Amino acid sequence: MTISRMAEFLKESPTLCLNQKAAEFKRLGKPIIHLGGGEPKSKAPESAIIATKNLLNSGEVRYSPASGIPDLKKAVIKYTEKNYFHKFSSENIIISSGAKQAIMVALQAILNPGDEILYPSPYWVSYPEMAIICGAKGIPINTEQNGFIPKIEDFEKSFNANTKAVIINSPNNPSGKVYPKEFIRQIIEFCEQKNIYLIMDDIYNELIFDEKKKVNPLEFVSDLSADSKLIITNGVSKAFAMTGFRIGWAIANPVLITAMTNIQAHQTSGPSILGQVGALAALEGEQREIEDLRLNLQHNRNILLDLLKSIPNIEIIRPEGTFYSFVNFSKIENDSVKLAKLIMDKTFVLTVPGIDFGSEGYLRISYCGSIEEITEGINRIKWLLDPNSPNEYYLQDRVLVKDNQLIGI
Repeated sequence: MTISRMAEFLKESPTLCLNQKAAEFKRLGKPIIHLGGGEPKSKAPESAIIATKNLLNSGEVRYSPASGIPDLKKAVIKYTEKNYFHKFSSENIIISSGAKQAIMVALQAILNPGDEILYPSPYWVSYPEMAIICGAKGIPINTEQNGFIPKIEDFEKSFNANTKAVIINSPNNPSGKVYPKEFIRQIIEFCEQKNIYLIMDDIYNELIFDEKKKVNPLEFVSDLSADSKLIITNGVSKAFAMTGFRIGWAIANPVLITAMTNIQAHQTSGPSILGQVGALAALEGEQREIEDLRLNLQHNRNILLDLLKSIPNIEIIRPEGTFYSFVNFSKIENDSVKLAKLIMDKTFVLTVPGIDFGSEGYLRISYCGSIEEITEGINRIKWLLDPNSPNEYYLQDRVLVKDNQLIGI
């Protein structure tokens, strides 16, 4: 059997694969703790649930326009004006089946085979694969030596005639770092000077801690005309805890939005009308759920960091947003796939290998679950990796047994 060369090169999504593994473990009755997840455990806004239920009960569940329903575009315009202090028009908006699709169709609209896109590393797992789908190449910009904060000179060094776009995700998945205002200014000026696209992946920009302020990229943009190459993507998945609704959006110049709409129309048609109605209700609501979630995640982060301090020989980078921590385990085991598998096999705790995000020796550990899950998960990891811990760990219905020969301690 033959498949396309693109499909041969494309890797499965490690985070979605991990979700499947967690579901399978639960089905088999394993005492699984999922610390690799990428979705809040809080419920979607009640207004979104009611609106979706009402439409479903009406039976009028039909196609939507390829770029999204007008009322949801209006709500996105209002939300954007509130958060970015600029009012766009409906011609600047496309509603997609999640922010992931918004980024994907944007890249398909701007990239040609052989083009390159730049993004800081560590990076969201889908960026390199999206480039491959477009016949392009992702170029990661290493930030590890600078505490996961990118430096503009590294982008300048990587720029060449094939560079078509830059993607910036702040707060960053997986590091949780919030990029400084000065860097955002520099990267915007850099992209404008080089006449390349800049995609601001702002899906986590409501989830920032410690009184840090989110940076408004429009503060530094010199041109928002029809020639603007700024693209802002966002959605309801993270801040509104509506991952299953699959609704996101992109804001860009009208010509690009038209191109993205044409691509989306032939891929998936318009997003689910049920998801759009739910997203509309959430955006038109009081949005108090966002602050409740942010405070809860900040509390969970603090608990996680305190627990991690008890594990010897690891390096902790303090997250400033999102619901992820990116922890350096390289002094214990530099092969992050091997380490994540060992932790899963021995403790039934799921984490994500750092190599999937472009940084070997790290594990991404989420804190969007319950405090009980976070505490028990880290306690199991500490038991496994601490050479001074006992050989056995007792659960209610079983005993875990470790083998120190399997880990580099």
